[in-house]
Amino acid sequence: MKDVVYFDHCASTPPYEDVARTVMEVMMKHYANPSSLHGMGVEASKLLDRSRALLAGKLQTSKGGWLFTSGGTESNNLAIKGSVRYYRSRGNHIVTTGIEHASVLEATKQLEAEGFRVTYLPVSPSGHVRVEDVRAALTKETVLVSVMHVNNEIGTVQPIEEIGRLLRDYPKTLFHVDAVQSLGKLPIDIEGWGIDLLSGSAHKLRGTRGVGFLYVREGIGLQPLASGGTHEKGMRAGTENVPSIVASAKAVRLAVEGIPSRAAKTSTLRDKLRAYVETVPELSLNGRAPLAPHIVNFSYPGMKPEVIVHMLEQRGIIASTRSACSSKDNKPSRVLLEIGASPLAAASGIRISFGDEHTEEHVDRLIQALDDVIKQLKPLERST
Repeated sequence: MKDVVYFDHCASTPPYEDVARTVMEVMMKHYANPSSLHGMGVEASKLLDRSRALLAGKLQTSKGGWLFTSGGTESNNLAIKGSVRYYRSRGNHIVTTGIEHASVLEATKQLEAEGFRVTYLPVSPSGHVRVEDVRAALTKETVLVSVMHVNNEIGTVQPIEEIGRLLRDYPKTLFHVDAVQSLGKLPIDIEGWGIDLLSGSAHKLRGTRGVGFLYVREGIGLQPLASGGTHEKGMRAGTENVPSIVASAKAVRLAVEGIPSRAAKTSTLRDKLRAYVETVPELSLNGRAPLAPHIVNFSYPGMKPEVIVHMLEQRGIIASTRSACSSKDNKPSRVLLEIGASPLAAASGIRISFGDEHTEEHVDRLIQALDDVIKQLKPLERST
């Protein structure tokens, strides 16, 4: 489709050209299995080691290691299920929030069926978990606290540093952070914030699909989700996708190095769009500061979000409704309900997410398209 502006970077990002080239180059040259003992296998294994070292260097992690998975969903599942099953002798209690990604919430629901007890913390109307609520939920049986860094629907930034400081007084409680929407977009001090496990996804930061990252602090054990080999320190069986891993490690480097300039640019675009939404009576903003620089979420209560998305697409604007993993679900957004939105507002959320390529002219075009859509839909309000 020609002349389209893509505002769905939270769902997936266009890969860096250098990343795409790297996949092809490594695929053609280093196709041997990195677990093989021959020279070609050793060379492939060295590429994995260099990729881990690159992640450790750029993300300043010296006291832990990085595992490669198939994506953010697997990283979250391995971090949560793997850790609580491994340390079940410590307790059977998990603390998380009501606005986590489905890959976290569904994992904890499965663990509840195994006998674990899960506390789902509420969030404030602004969309943030309260540190005092985390403290109140902790017990001697709490084996894991899992809180996302940036919410994937409304962009609220959670107080990860403060939660990590709190958990220093609970050495037997592990701290997992879903950083899929913040890795490469916001600064993260993994070791300084006391994070034990951290999940990331390559295709959210202009890497390739099918590659996830999982930081595991030194000394932490995980029960594997799958059996079949000693790959990834025995924690994740399966032959590693060397070409995509090498390319995605490069994407992490490019993304991290570009954080200051990108965050400044996208914050300006975010604020311009939010200022416009605040002037439109039909629309309501979701989430308040602190916010990630690249996400804006608003509702048009009473209107079906898929109608708005398709009308915007007809005008060359690509937007989304919520997490791509849940966008085909017709139910009201669970996240918007958690922050106190009405059922009508929660059922009509629209998410705009920015990337490197966007300019103020692109936002102006989005605003014009929204104006056109609202004018066309407004006469239908009373009949919906």
